[in-house]
Formats: sequence, structure tokens, C-alpha cells
Amino acid sequence: MQKKILLLGSGELGKEFVIAAQRLGQTIIAVDSYEGAPAMQVADAFEVINMLDGAALDAIVAKHNPDFIVPEIEAIRTERFYDYEKQGITVVPSAKAANFTMNRKAIRDLAAKDLGLRTANYRYATSAEELQKAVAEVGIPCVVKPLMSSSGKGQSTIKAEADIEKAWKYAVEGSRGDVVEVIVEAFVNFHSEITLLTVTQNNNPTLFCAPIGHRQERGDYQESWQPAHVSDRDIAEAQDMARKVTEALGGAGIFGVEFFLTDEGVYFSELSPRPHDTGMVTLANTQNFSEFELHLRAILSLPIAEITLERHGASAVILASGMGTPVFTGIEAIAALPQTDFRLFGKPTTRPYRRMGVSLTYGPVGTDTAELVKKAQEAAALVTVSEA
Repeated sequence: MQKKILLLGSGELGKEFVIAAQRLGQTIIAVDSYEGAPAMQVADAFEVINMLDGAALDAIVAKHNPDFIVPEIEAIRTERFYDYEKQGITVVPSAKAANFTMNRKAIRDLAAKDLGLRTANYRYATSAEELQKAVAEVGIPCVVKPLMSSSGKGQSTIKAEADIEKAWKYAVEGSRGDVVEVIVEAFVNFHSEITLLTVTQNNNPTLFCAPIGHRQERGDYQESWQPAHVSDRDIAEAQDMARKVTEALGGAGIFGVEFFLTDEGVYFSELSPRPHDTGMVTLANTQNFSEFELHLRAILSLPIAEITLERHGASAVILASGMGTPVFTGIEAIAALPQTDFRLFGKPTTRPYRRMGVSLTYGPVGTDTAELVKKAQEAAALVTVSEA
């Protein structure tokens, strides 16, 4: 059963995936654009390349001839994935899934136009002038996002016409890859947003984790908690939407499907074909398997009998504030807290708001998740990241 896995992108999510894979005896080659990335620290081997360089990507795939290619980031020449599948390599979850979801345009059009899922009103723009027109059509306030980005990079909210030019520049700066295009979304009046971790399997039914609630700032998650409070009607609608879109994309693995919950019902927002940052709450052992273990088992076609909620949990991010080499203080203080855990990702450098770690809190099923979130925030605040 030992397989060779080429991991494209080596951040903190990739690191936890590698740890899960190592526990089941798999061989991992971690790839990223810089040496010393978190997943490289625990992988069997690593490569440093620009994954937007198609020739460099082809060379790495030919060199290692992996059984599986597992993308962890967006900035990859994903159109090459179709060729790798033809060579007999399994792209996770599939070449189509990776190619569609690395670009917000493809996944949004699939959801809204092909599958008829409820989404925010949206337009695309390839220049500041087109953005002006798009904003006029969807209305203010609205949200602007690069078609290719991650962790909220380049995302902003337009609250007045004066914000349009600044939003365009910010989106271009935060865009990954060479696609200079943005999506403009009408503001959805939601009362909460959730991530529904959805596990597709090769020969078994699609499974769903308990919904995860999360709060964002600057387009990036700050806290997440599981389970989120969702009505039976809304969870049924979200599961139906998630099943439809993941079936259309194909393949096996975990998908982080994001939804807005409104008084009118559930709105499809975004989808990631891999473990989701808000799903780091599962590292608090809220489930019988973490999202990383589920991803691996689905990839390897190991049957997953069920996903059970074992306890309630919350996570809160530990952020850097400046530029430099990270120096952590407060580790003893967070380590002394009961029913609390933490992860430090091992990123070699800092920048403002870079996610350097996460605090994790937990309690028995039935514990008030709002209290767990507060506890996670307080725990994260004990850890200070300064720069050497």
C-alpha cells in the first residue's frame, strides 16, 4: 500500500497532511517555491521550484514519477494536470477539480450556471475600468477577489465608489499566478458562514463532517469552531449543494465547501479541493479523524465507515506583526492551560499578519462553542511573535 505522493505546496496544511501520511507509511516529496517550508520539514524529500513554470513542474513529475499529485496551493500550472492523469498519475481529487477550483471563475460558473446553485450576484473584471462597470451592475457594497489567490490575499470590500481603484490595485497585488482578473460579488446579507468539509470516496458514499463556523478578517479566517449551529433545513441544503458540486468535479479527497447562511437560505460561496484552514479545528480531536487523515484515507481508497463528532472545539490563529525571523514568547503560558493545545508551523520568516501558529481548545460534546472560541482567542493572545 505504500505510495509515492508529490505534494505541491508545503504550508501548514501540507505539513499536517504529511504527518498523517507518514503515520501510514507513505513516501512524500514536498514542493514549494522556497526552502524550509513547513511540510518540507517532515517530508521524505523536497524540491524548490516555481510551480507556475510548466517546464519545471513537468521535470519534477518526471523525476519522481509519483503515484499521486496532491495540490496544496493555487499557484500551480494546473492545466498540466490533465497530461499527468493521462500518464497514469492520480491527481487529487482530480485534474478537473484542481483545475476548476484553482480559478474562482471556473468554479463559480460551474456552481451557478451549470448546477444552478444559489450564489451571490457576480461579475468579472480584467481592468479598473471593467471593475467600475461591474460594481455599478452588482451594486455597493460588494466584495472584490482575485480569481487566483488564497488566505484572503487581495480581497477587499467596496463600500463607496472611491474604493474601486484601491480595490483593483490590492486585488492585482494579491493575485497568485498570471491571471489578472477579479470577481466582483454582491454583498450577501448573511448571519453566519460555515465550512462543510465534504469527503468524496472512490467506491463509497460521500461523507460530511459536522459544520465548522468561522470568522474572517482581511479575507482570512481568525477563529473557527465545530460544530457550528445550523438548522436542519440549512444543513440539508448545504449538504445537497456540496454533494452536487463535488460530484461534478470528480475524484476522491476532502473538499472545504464554504457557504453563507441567510434568512432566505444557503448560498454557495467557495470551494477548496483539499483540507481547509478553518478545518484546523479538527486538530483538537473534535472528530474520529482529522481533516488531514480523512483526505489521506480517501486518496488511498481506504474505506471510511463514518465520521463522528467526538467533542466540541475551537481554533484561533497566532499571527506575526513584522518582518524577520520569528521568535516566540509565551509558549510555557499556553502549554499550562487545561483542555488547550497549540501548533507552531515552523515558517522560517514572518510578515505582517502571516499565520505562524494556531491555538486549539476543546470540551465534551455539548460544550458552549462560544466559550471555546473565547478561550482559544485568549490562549492565542498569550503567544507573541517577535522578529529577530
